[in-house]
Amino acid sequence: MIKNIVFDMGGVLISFDAERYTTRFVPDAEDRALVRRELFRSVEWVQMDRGVITDAEAVSAVCARLPERLHHAVQDILDKWHQDVPPLDGIYNLVEELKGKGYCIYLLSNTSTRFHSFRKNIPALRFFDGEFISADHHLLKPEPGIYRCFLEELGLEGAECIFIDDTPLNVEGAIQCGFTGIVYHGDPDLLRRQLQELGVDVNVSESKGR
Repeated sequence: MIKNIVFDMGGVLISFDAERYTTRFVPDAEDRALVRRELFRSVEWVQMDRGVITDAEAVSAVCARLPERLHHAVQDILDKWHQDVPPLDGIYNLVEELKGKGYCIYLLSNTSTRFHSFRKNIPALRFFDGEFISADHHLLKPEPGIYRCFLEELGLEGAECIFIDDTPLNVEGAIQCGFTGIVYHGDPDLLRRQLQELGVDVNVSESKGR
């Protein structure tokens, strides 16, 4: 019996758009592509999500690979990207409904410790019963250890959890650890139908608005 609904954050609860962040601070298209590659697709970004390097260490390493003219932009992007994380349509209402129907709601996200400074900007988190952040535990999805640690720390059973993530590998990792998984494709109406098909008590026509 499903008792718990576990959500990823970026691409599920909120928008995370590296192109939008770089466009704000880097006017030249070629420079933007370079910054996106060297910052958002870097080993250092992954290491921040794992919680093994600081923001300052990441900036230093990334800037060492970039022309000096882009150093200030890298610092600005890292300092300010989290100010632009709008909620995705339909998910707030879904979370509120699930909570109202007695399901426990959890967050399981690959993100840096910076999360603790911007979590207040994610309205749906007011309904969550627990949050598990990769950097706090030095683990990353889709490693098996993060799902096992999540279950152990929160006292949950995988068979009672549905995990929703926009990355198929992360969903597969959860399934291998006993969860039921759903890959989110940005369609809250489809997500409601998928949840209902798995036995979750959810209205299939309530995704409009927040």
